[in-house]
Amino acid sequence: MLRTFRIGGIHPPENKLSAGKKITALAIPKQVIIPLGQHIGAPAVAVVKKGDQVKVGTLLAKAGGFVSANIHSSVSGKVNKIDNALDASGYRRPAIYIDVEGDEWEDSIDRSETLVKECSLSAKEIVDKIATAGIVGLGGATFPTQVKLTPPPGNKAEIVIINAVECEPYLTSDHSLMMEKGEQILVGVSLLMKAVNVNKAIIGIENNKPDAIARLQKLAVNFNGIEIMPLKVQYPQGGEKQLIDAVIRRQVKSGALPISAGAVVQNVGTAYAVYEAVQKNKPLFERVVTVTGKAVTNPSNLLVRIGTPIQALIDAAGGLPENTGKIIGGGPMMGKALVSADVPVTKGSSGVLILNKEESIRKPMHDCIRCAKCVDVCPMGLNPAFLMRSTVFENWETAEKDYITDCIECGSCSYTCPANRPLLDYIRMGKGKVMGIIRARKS
Repeated sequence: MLRTFRIGGIHPPENKLSAGKKITALAIPKQVIIPLGQHIGAPAVAVVKKGDQVKVGTLLAKAGGFVSANIHSSVSGKVNKIDNALDASGYRRPAIYIDVEGDEWEDSIDRSETLVKECSLSAKEIVDKIATAGIVGLGGATFPTQVKLTPPPGNKAEIVIINAVECEPYLTSDHSLMMEKGEQILVGVSLLMKAVNVNKAIIGIENNKPDAIARLQKLAVNFNGIEIMPLKVQYPQGGEKQLIDAVIRRQVKSGALPISAGAVVQNVGTAYAVYEAVQKNKPLFERVVTVTGKAVTNPSNLLVRIGTPIQALIDAAGGLPENTGKIIGGGPMMGKALVSADVPVTKGSSGVLILNKEESIRKPMHDCIRCAKCVDVCPMGLNPAFLMRSTVFENWETAEKDYITDCIECGSCSYTCPANRPLLDYIRMGKGKVMGIIRARKS
């Protein structure tokens, strides 16, 4: 019997419309807009200025703290300006505008297709190369990878778990990457194992991707200590704590990090980026993005340079359908509606989902009927109805006691509520407020 996590979960329609579509490289735009905050933590600090010439892979901005990440140019050309630009959240934040001229790469990047399997670097040298290349978690959380590979004192990794479940409906960027770059991913996993000094890794893949499971199982026989584990389809299995429970049957305590359970969790796309960074000297300046939706002419998996406007991806997939209601950055469960199609692709952009007007309209909210369906499906064992009530009445002490900060914002509660209550919206608002109170208390 296939494993999954043991608390809560749902199974929304999968709608993997772009499954089986080959990765296609998107044309380079005339201008890119590269935000300085593409990761959790402090924004990067620009090291270029207006008028500077840059190549593909040139360092544009250095990490602005321990939890931060370097940012590199995805194109060659001239820095037009450093100014605020609209991002996926709808706010204007600092970004570097580059006018594209040709496609000249830094000489240090190995652009050959040759697989480089052997690595003589030490664990520290691997982590340093990952930090230099600006690698972050590509599953959407964008946590700087080098920080995850440096466990706090008193914690030791026992296993590397690779998140290849891609449980979010519609998205197939990870699936396409596994089908086309399987060997490189496995080398990347080996490098992650070496970086944290463990001899075992498990790649968890939901069993709605039998071709990817078969492919990686076939390739993994040539790699020591890497196991491919098919998992039952269950959302939100891509959550770190849920994946750890599914794979090694350990629960991560409230407020604790995954390393407390002996696990280092990395996304499969991150493993591929680690391979490119360590073995090919290639910084993270492009990624695979799924463009999809029921009315989209040509749902696609596109290899996109960071800073490319979302509109260019939509055009490549056949243009914006007439009945479009919303453009979502990410998937339908955890993605956010974009205020404009001009916002740029960032390191955390896993998908662009176009919903029609009918799908986009919220149904009217009714009173809570105390059915407890939201409690049943919450993968963190919380009571979403009570957390929403605490937020409405601004009862922050109760919200904190009821573990509002443990919410992973998966949206399972809102999805399953028969009264159409916007549970996640309120919980997200309450969580932000409580986290602010906790920070103020600590300082």
